[in-house]
Amino acid sequence: MFYKVEVKDHIRVPPNLFNLPLEEAVIKRIKAKYTGFISKDVGIIIDVSGMKEIGEGIIIPGDGASYYDVAFELLTFKPEMQEVVTGKIKDIAEFGAFINIGPIDGMIHISQTMDDFVSFSKDKTLAGKESKRVLKVGDVCRARIIAVSFKDMLNPKLGLTMRQQGLGRSDWIREEAEGKAPKKEEKEAKEPKDRKDKK
Repeated sequence: MFYKVEVKDHIRVPPNLFNLPLEEAVIKRIKAKYTGFISKDVGIIIDVSGMKEIGEGIIIPGDGASYYDVAFELLTFKPEMQEVVTGKIKDIAEFGAFINIGPIDGMIHISQTMDDFVSFSKDKTLAGKESKRVLKVGDVCRARIIAVSFKDMLNPKLGLTMRQQGLGRSDWIREEAEGKAPKKEEKEAKEPKDRKDKK
């Protein structure tokens, strides 16, 4: 989910930026310090969204730069458990699909791509045995975040699923809504009955 976070910090403006208007110089330094920064508490920092206040500057002898107490807003993306996101399939491997959801990529394990027996093909597609549905690079999909790990701060990990109702490739969701495809819940409820009929 995207957030606006208010931050207060001491910002150092070096002499080579003194020719710029103060706000522009301060924003430049904030962007250099924060853009792309990843934190478990605030998520991934995308950009500076606004300036609140710039205090009076001070110069520390021997440094030559000005220091300002600054209040500003950052635009961040923090993935939340159970959040439903839309993204584009970036790559497909034997074990699943990688989906780009904006500032970060997530992984959908092959068992979570669709409610079917899924196989991988050499042309980088995943195909459902019974549904005949195919997932390929470039497909726009809706998925739910089921795992979030900030263990490696430089490379946070996201696990997603597309097996629940209302999730999957955009045309699959449309088919379900229009009643052209069996809904996942109905399919699951129907299976035990079909097995009883065969006995």
